Amino acid sequence: MFGEERRLKIAEIISKDKSISVSELSKLFNVSESTIRRDLHVLEEKGFIQRTHGGAILKTGTHYEPAFFEKEEVELEAKRKIGRIAASLIEEGDTILLDSGTTTLEIARNLKNMRLTVVTNSPLIAIELSKYEDIELIVTGGIQRWRTKALVGPIAEMVIRQFKVDKAFIGTNAISFEDGLMTPDLIEANTKKTMIEVASEVYVVADHTKFGKKSFVKFADLKDITAIITDDEIDYEVVKKYEQANVEILNFERDEDDDNNSDSKSSN
Repeated sequence: MFGEERRLKIAEIISKDKSISVSELSKLFNVSESTIRRDLHVLEEKGFIQRTHGGAILKTGTHYEPAFFEKEEVELEAKRKIGRIAASLIEEGDTILLDSGTTTLEIARNLKNMRLTVVTNSPLIAIELSKYEDIELIVTGGIQRWRTKALVGPIAEMVIRQFKVDKAFIGTNAISFEDGLMTPDLIEANTKKTMIEVASEVYVVADHTKFGKKSFVKFADLKDITAIITDDEIDYEVVKKYEQANVEILNFERDEDDDNNSDSKSSN
């Protein structure tokens, strides 16, 4: 595991558990304690954690967010699977909205040979979709956030409000059963809210590590969305909890030979 990937996973652990010791992290990642201390030093300099004697704690009030290219390789297979599941929900002639993000980029990579209209606030998704002649592509414009490569702010929101789309696919940093969907940045949260407002169906795409976490700004309640698309590493008890609250979880790839299968939920 590369250092950046390990540090991101450490950040995710501390975000969820609030604190952890150097010795625990050393055993978990099978690296020396001195390596972990260097990782914690990097995370502290980024403003995410506060080092303590023998470990680290979550910094109060943090809205730390890893950069796009730090996140891109993390849980990559899960993101690819989510991308395929999401793409299977898209039909010829659909108008869709793709939020900026590493997981939504995987959706874009599965849209070859489809006749669609796609609105996106992601320059990277726009580059990917520009390869496909049957896709009518609309890029929102706006202010680019360096960390996420998302186009956000008043210009992006004004453009998004001009449309009504069939389906929106939205990324998130955190999913809380009690508090809904959250992200670290206030401006990006407002752009996500606007996307949800203009879509007939709203699908949140997030790998299993995003569940049970919280972030700085809430942008939607669970009741505002159609379903959450995730990977099959999610714990069954988590799926059960959400589905009992009428939140649909889609986390396996449908068999192409069984399009009539109405049960699109896993019971792993």
